[in-house]
Amino acid sequence: MAVISGVITAMVTPFDEGGALDLDAARSLASRLVEQGSHGLVVAGTTGESPTLSDQEKLDLLRAVVDEVGDQAQVICGTGSNDTHHAVELTRNACRVGADAVLVVTPYYNKPNRAGLRAHFEAVAAAAGGTPVALYNIPSRCVINLSPDFMAELAADIDNIVAVKQANNDELGPIEGLDVLAGNDEIFLRTLELGGTGGILVASHLVGAEMRSIYEAHEAGDGARAHELDADLHAIYETLTVTANPIPVKAALEMMGVIGGAMRLPMVPASSQERSVVRAALERQGLLVAGGTA
Repeated sequence: MAVISGVITAMVTPFDEGGALDLDAARSLASRLVEQGSHGLVVAGTTGESPTLSDQEKLDLLRAVVDEVGDQAQVICGTGSNDTHHAVELTRNACRVGADAVLVVTPYYNKPNRAGLRAHFEAVAAAAGGTPVALYNIPSRCVINLSPDFMAELAADIDNIVAVKQANNDELGPIEGLDVLAGNDEIFLRTLELGGTGGILVASHLVGAEMRSIYEAHEAGDGARAHELDADLHAIYETLTVTANPIPVKAALEMMGVIGGAMRLPMVPASSQERSVVRAALERQGLLVAGGTA
């Protein structure tokens, strides 16, 4: 199984002004992200507003991104659901389309017990065939926490469960049998220092080259340089939490002229106050000229 590693950007999904999926913009964004340092991309994840994408849209998006950058970067598709049958079908189809791996979130809302969780991940992993599966542990959104010992059991028992996007900062640490990927920007470097292989990140939309440099400095054994680079980015990390993801990062990309800022309800564009916070951070980072319109 291929190692899932490096700077992996959880890509936003561009929509046109009418709210339709904009595949041309998605292709352009994918190319930009890879050019600016991403080793891989996640499409149809939470940052990509996956709850409001139809399965066909997810597959169309995946196909477009694989066609655009699949020879240069790992392309991972979010295929999780709280309906196992749905997750199985989407996983099977994503693997057919060409996903290098799938990202499978913990079933949310219906709160399955441990036996149900195991059966769910077994079924999805079987549908993936030989394609690697990354678990996505995010108790703040799913209510359920996948404990490190349980994830280690899954890795030991299911051959193609190979990684976890760990978005529980309190339980960050090595997990036997899994590549551990930072699920939050601010723990990217700490994850690497604890033996993790990378991160599935949002700030890399804006500072991808710098996050790639953090990864490379760590890999080269230059911890001081990695910490220096990381410290310079914490204001950006914090800014992207001013309201629910992906509202701030989409606002930033719109201000930078990368994509439009359209979102699908129930997500709404950033308020004027939130835009001011985002703009100020971009200006401090040198990503926008000070004094421009918000």
